Amino acid sequence: MNYFKIYALFIGLFLLLDNTLIAQTIEPGEEIITTVLDLGIAPPTNAPARGEDGEGPFTKLVIKNAYVLDGTGAPTQGPMDIIIEKDRIVNMVGANATSTMHDDGKEYGSDFKVIDATGKYVLPGFIDAHTHLGTPTHGLAGKLTDPEYVLKLWLAHGITTVREVGALMGLNWTLDHKNKSEKGEIVSPRILVHPIFPDRIETPEKAKQWIQAVHKKGADGLKFLGGSPKIIEIAIKEANRLGMRTAFHHSQTSVTRINVLTSARWGLTSMEHWYGLPEAMFENQRIQDYPADYKYHNEQDRFAQAGRLWLQAAGPESKKWRETIEELVALDFTIDPTFTAYEANRDVMRARHVEWHEQYTMPYMTRAFRPNKIIHGSYHFDWTTSDEIAWKKNYQRWMEFINDFKNAGGRVTVGSDSGFIYKLFGFSYIRELEMLQEAGFHPLEVLKAATLNGAELLGLDADIGTVQLGKKADLVIVDENPLANFKILYGTGHLRTNWETGKMERSKGILYTIKDGIVYDAKQLLEDVRNMVNAEKEKESKN
Repeated sequence: MNYFKIYALFIGLFLLLDNTLIAQTIEPGEEIITTVLDLGIAPPTNAPARGEDGEGPFTKLVIKNAYVLDGTGAPTQGPMDIIIEKDRIVNMVGANATSTMHDDGKEYGSDFKVIDATGKYVLPGFIDAHTHLGTPTHGLAGKLTDPEYVLKLWLAHGITTVREVGALMGLNWTLDHKNKSEKGEIVSPRILVHPIFPDRIETPEKAKQWIQAVHKKGADGLKFLGGSPKIIEIAIKEANRLGMRTAFHHSQTSVTRINVLTSARWGLTSMEHWYGLPEAMFENQRIQDYPADYKYHNEQDRFAQAGRLWLQAAGPESKKWRETIEELVALDFTIDPTFTAYEANRDVMRARHVEWHEQYTMPYMTRAFRPNKIIHGSYHFDWTTSDEIAWKKNYQRWMEFINDFKNAGGRVTVGSDSGFIYKLFGFSYIRELEMLQEAGFHPLEVLKAATLNGAELLGLDADIGTVQLGKKADLVIVDENPLANFKILYGTGHLRTNWETGKMERSKGILYTIKDGIVYDAKQLLEDVRNMVNAEKEKESKN
């Protein structure tokens, strides 16, 4: 197996691959998975049909007596009855004033469902703006990611829409799951797909042809990592012409030529993570202060030094800091920080031992997370106290920028980038909510970032993102107030003392996730995931 080639895919993505890769007759959007399959890794499986999972959509669904957090930033409203017909909210009334319900609603017929949400909270469905339905690096650790496992973890954590940035398992495969989700054929959030634009495309004509080809297939947008500034500028403008959205992970191999301000001026929709943002605010240098022995493809080098970058840029309240924020806000730019993705760098021991790994992390993922030179994101070979302290300071400055950007009117979204660096699907999304609160966001601002802001980023705010008359029935029903404690949203719940019994108990958290009017029992989805993990462990124990 050519480990070097697949390693290059995930830390340089085409930077080290031979130019013939693009020249071969590989369908646009299939470049990465084709190379992976050429290494002898078994192809990805498909998510099974929905079967008996989920109920509905119903002729009429009533969520009765709920407190409502509508996603706009408004405070809690209600109690209210929310009336849904098939996949749309058709009425919302104050339950204390004019209840739409009599008894249990039997007079409306059999295709009718009532959910008694007395004392419970209803939120818009969450939007994860940075996801990977599958990660080929898991294949190096034993198996390509099981899509059913990922999809159920997402829904169990209230995620009803995802932006799949990369289509790493192949554009055709990913679009197939998108289309099945739209039809309600599989248990899945709504999926918007942004395949990776190959950075070895050499001419504007070839760039446009590639973009037009993935657009014709059904891609919603593009993800960039780097490349020739001239080609990237043309690609962003071509995507905009076609009505596609764009996301950019400004890789450190190209950020000296394209920083966040550069690409935002070209019309980029959103930046991912934080690369390219400090570089846009350098004052006394133009290039990151790399040690002489730094090697980008040594990931411990890469991430150890990345944790020392923010303090090299202009600081808070500086003119450069303010001007950068003002320009990005004026450009209607979106920042998707994914704080959670790099959290292990400030406390790797915590990341290794969070409580959900035991029951919910697939064994092949556990292996992929461990230090390994050929697997992207598995780089904590000798992670020191100094490295963690540097990253803590990095986070302080990074979070302060994001909070200032938000306060100036900038759009911030919630993305998890799960599947790497000890981060598990669904769970790391909830952790991102906590980290935005740590950055200075009020809990209502956090929920707005997770819902309405994400919908605006995707251009879907006419249909989703708020609990609102006429919008799709994408909703989350929570047993208690999430504004008081986001930890209740974790699939493992929140462990706390019951002072009446004197015993430790776990909160119930998310009860139901509703997507397109289909009601999913979050606890059943989590049980399904636990069973999948146990089955995989048992299978491996016999080999």
